Amino acid sequence: MSYVQSHFTAHRPQTTTFHVLRNVLLLVLLLNCPRLHAQDIHFSQIDINPVALNPAYNGFFDGTGRFALAYRTQWSSVSTPYQTALASGEFSLHRNPYHRSGFNLGFMLYRDQAGTLNYGTTAGNLIISYYHSLNGRNNNYLSFAVEAGYCQAGFNTDEIEFYDPNENIDQTKTNYPVIGAGIAWFYQPNTNLYAKVGLSARNLNRPNISYLSLDQTRLQPHFTLYSRFEYRYNQSISILPVAAIQYQQPNSEFLYGADLKYYIDESAQRMLSLSAGILYRNRDALVLNFSVDYNAFIFSINYDANLSKLTPATHTFGAIELALVYRLSKTSTRHKSLPCPVM
Repeated sequence: MSYVQSHFTAHRPQTTTFHVLRNVLLLVLLLNCPRLHAQDIHFSQIDINPVALNPAYNGFFDGTGRFALAYRTQWSSVSTPYQTALASGEFSLHRNPYHRSGFNLGFMLYRDQAGTLNYGTTAGNLIISYYHSLNGRNNNYLSFAVEAGYCQAGFNTDEIEFYDPNENIDQTKTNYPVIGAGIAWFYQPNTNLYAKVGLSARNLNRPNISYLSLDQTRLQPHFTLYSRFEYRYNQSISILPVAAIQYQQPNSEFLYGADLKYYIDESAQRMLSLSAGILYRNRDALVLNFSVDYNAFIFSINYDANLSKLTPATHTFGAIELALVYRLSKTSTRHKSLPCPVM
């Protein structure tokens, strides 16, 4: 303890020795443990912000534009919360007169922040996608997309003051580009059934994210396989099973569950529906979600009940997510010319 105190002191007088030691340990982990800072952002609301799941979902909506905001706060009962904020936008660049093919442009901006040293990532991605109809009925599509982005990861040492100025840290930020791609299939054989399946791969260039000039810590590719179905049980109720597998070495995730959607009004003047569901993330969390779809807006809230080894510390409190989506449309009619991946 004396060695630690001889090299660091808290920037604020009320900071205790425990906080000093905690910050020192966090610095050591940041600089020497690639697993701690080599993972992408994470949301449980996998449908509300589809481009965060797969760039091939970019622009696949009925209308001229879609904008989304999402916010997640996690583990606030254990320490300083892990927080993620995301904004995205999608636009139609070109559609042929019969909607059988087209190009779309999208973007995604996010900020991820964690811990007392505010370790986080700020990033922006640009997405270009192309979709093509597989038949003449406009109910069977393939979509392809590529994306490129630029990220800055880092932490600040404002909460730590070095007694010896020669022992300061030279680099607290690192910048790197990322590239990714995705493919998605959409199929709606009739008004009672809808399916979408997608596969995406991000960080294909495996950028170096190390804070040390002589180190090569690579951000591993992130693969996602996703499927969602909607079965219209009757005029008012739909059942929507979902499954997603994500893998980013050395971590993997399996999420599955279902939503129940209740259609209140589908008239030309108003669209209103309510959705509620339960998802299970394997050996990690039970996800409860609720959303309201009203005309051009979707509002969603999620609650993650922690079921992992952290349960004794978190008391099952994992994360809360909020999301808001706004869709631009040229027409008020509810009839769709394209299947829409936001359900």
